[in-house]
Amino acid sequence: MDKMILYIVLPVAGIVLGWTIRWIYARFQLSASEQKAERVKQDAIKEAEALKKEIQLQAREQLIQDRNQQERENHERRKEIQAYESRVNKKEELLDKRAQEFEKREKEFSARDAEFAKHAQQLQDKEENLRNELERISGLTRDEAKALIIKSLENEAKHDAQALLNKIDQDAQLAAEKRAQTVLLSTIQRIATEVTGDLTVATVSLPSDEMKGRIIGREGRNIRTLETLTGVDIIIDDTPEAVVISCFDPVRKEIAKESLERLITDGRIHPARIEEIVQKVTREIQQKIYEEGEKVLFDLGIHNMGQDGVRALGRLYFRTSYGQNVLTHSREVAEIASLLAAEIGANRELAKRAALLHDIGKGAETDSDQNHAEVGAEMARKMGEEPRVVNAIAAHHNDVEPQTTEAVIVQIADAISAARPGARRETVDNYVKRLENLEETAKKFTGVEQAYAIQAGRELRILVNNEKIPDEQVKDLAKSIAKQIEDDLRYPGRIKITMIRETRIIEYAR
Repeated sequence: MDKMILYIVLPVAGIVLGWTIRWIYARFQLSASEQKAERVKQDAIKEAEALKKEIQLQAREQLIQDRNQQERENHERRKEIQAYESRVNKKEELLDKRAQEFEKREKEFSARDAEFAKHAQQLQDKEENLRNELERISGLTRDEAKALIIKSLENEAKHDAQALLNKIDQDAQLAAEKRAQTVLLSTIQRIATEVTGDLTVATVSLPSDEMKGRIIGREGRNIRTLETLTGVDIIIDDTPEAVVISCFDPVRKEIAKESLERLITDGRIHPARIEEIVQKVTREIQQKIYEEGEKVLFDLGIHNMGQDGVRALGRLYFRTSYGQNVLTHSREVAEIASLLAAEIGANRELAKRAALLHDIGKGAETDSDQNHAEVGAEMARKMGEEPRVVNAIAAHHNDVEPQTTEAVIVQIADAISAARPGARRETVDNYVKRLENLEETAKKFTGVEQAYAIQAGRELRILVNNEKIPDEQVKDLAKSIAKQIEDDLRYPGRIKITMIRETRIIEYAR
């Protein structure tokens, strides 16, 4: 039993002893670990404190450096601020001084203004007293005296200005006259044209005096037919082997002359043949009119002219003015105008074109009461000529105001051409105008188809429309025309009025 207890106690004691030893060993190991850990901990604490101290030292040094840098910057800023404050203070002091000076001057100016106002008032009072005294002495009010002084000054200024203008005008006229003489002499020396001497009569030579009877015809029917168709006066007198054709209209005279020459050459002279020849010659004269118009345009180098303009120029070939052929005169004026324009630097082509057309109204087939300048300007406008050309035509006799230098050149060139020795004859133009007025007076009456002044204006031959005027009214119409001529025209001697009323019936046998 004791052994069993012993056997039981001993193992238990052994286990307890072993566990106790192990626990003691474990405690010893734990104590060593704890000591080691404590040592590590202490070492770490010491390192941390050393690192902390080192960091704190570095931070303290950086803080000191930053503080020193900040202090330097603050010091510099304080210095700048102090300098700025110093400048500001100086400026404030300067502004204060100026403000004081301004205040002082303002006071002085105020005092002066007050003094000036006082003096001005005194002067105004004196002026008012003087004005009143002057008004009392002169008997004029202020406005009246003012107006009188202004008028006096105005008159004096006008006098001085007029004197200056007169001097300038005299100097300009002298210079202009010298220049104009030079230009005109240069131009005239370069122009050489023949003197024209167209007459209002033409002579047709006859192979023998026997031809005069054939021209007259039985009971005068041949010569009457020729005179009626052409509107001329055929004079058959004692002049041997010659017949005289008289007419102021050169176109009608030319048609009659050419027709009579052809009839004499042909030998067949009777009313039907006369009418045929007159119609044929009339067409040929119209063609010649166009050719003459083209020729003068070609010779002058003028282009872009319509057919109406060419015909109007060609009609001038048979017209005369003061004995001067109008087409020759127009060509001469165009050449003079071109030279004048070249001398003074104007438009040569414009001046030449306007000069050529300046008398185009003289060839117009119109019954208008306007003068040839107005008629020509209207024709040029209808032909599409530019306004400057139209103005030059209308202004060449100063009927309107010239608007361009070229218009004035046309006036001068026209005067130069007309002023040449022998260029014109006043009596011929007056004679032609009288005959034209005589015909125009008759044409104004209703029923008058044609009127021809013949016998140098001593006879007026009138063709009456047989449908509008019956036989019983022809005599009254003749008296009315005679009365109108007596009232409107001035002429020597008397004028015979011959009324012709013809009924013509034409039929054809086929």
